[in-house]
Amino acid sequence: MVSHDWGREVIDRLSGVFVPATSPFDPATGDLDTAALRANLERVCATMVSGVVIGGTTGEAVLLTDRERTSAVETARDCLSEDQLLLAGTGAESTRETTRLTAEASRAGADAVLVQPPAYYKKALGHDSLVGHYRAVADESPVPVILYQAPLSCSTIELSTSLVAELSEHPKIVGLKDSRGDLPALADHLTHVEKDFRVFIGNGAKLYAALELGAAGGILGVANLVPAEAAEIFRSFEDGRTAEAGRIQERIAPLHNQIVGGHGVPGVKAALDLLGASGGPPRSPLRAIDERTTEVIRGLLSEAGFLDTPVGQA
Repeated sequence: MVSHDWGREVIDRLSGVFVPATSPFDPATGDLDTAALRANLERVCATMVSGVVIGGTTGEAVLLTDRERTSAVETARDCLSEDQLLLAGTGAESTRETTRLTAEASRAGADAVLVQPPAYYKKALGHDSLVGHYRAVADESPVPVILYQAPLSCSTIELSTSLVAELSEHPKIVGLKDSRGDLPALADHLTHVEKDFRVFIGNGAKLYAALELGAAGGILGVANLVPAEAAEIFRSFEDGRTAEAGRIQERIAPLHNQIVGGHGVPGVKAALDLLGASGGPPRSPLRAIDERTTEVIRGLLSEAGFLDTPVGQA
């Protein structure tokens, strides 16, 4: 029987804002550009973010090879400070493959894994099948497991509160990232999960509201663009400076709603280019945004004040 103290050192640090890193690709070869990835990670890790996620939705995980996933985790491990955590996305369609990817991510340096549900055989994947899947993965995992409710705009299964609550009883399943942006549903999860279970929001426009509900923090695509500001929302809220947290939230909410939510990975990458970081093209079949949309994104960043200040500075 696994003790509930298992993984305690990681679990105790599992709060705040995490950055689901993008995957820069070499424009000539199309290969993962680890030098550009390192530069992006050094930029965000110089702020007060709690850590990064490699191999998430924003990182185009489903478009990466196994070797690229491992290389990205290894690169990230070298960039983080001792105080920052490295999470790796390891969800796959089979329990066997998810278990293998989880073990591989751990060997590459991940502190915990983020596991989206299998979804291809959606009609056949009821409550019991998903419970069995996640328990089997967690039983074999060398590191803590975080459930991942991917955005419903992706091909995914919606994790019910009863499912999340039941899985929260497993000593190795320690948290949930919920990217639906549905605050009542998030509150429902928070009401029913085990006491130490960490719930994160994936919507960068609603971090402040989620913190008010009791969330542990956010795993936020918008934090690729404005890591210092996203982290400061959490820090200000924790310190009782709620007016400051609310002010920053209002400033970055349009960036989430119109860039991350409106244009997805191609929009985030275009914004990174405008901010002087490494965005570059997404991997096919995703397509880069056009010049007109790029100018709209430029206007959003300028209006929020992020093209007139040093990148990453509040």
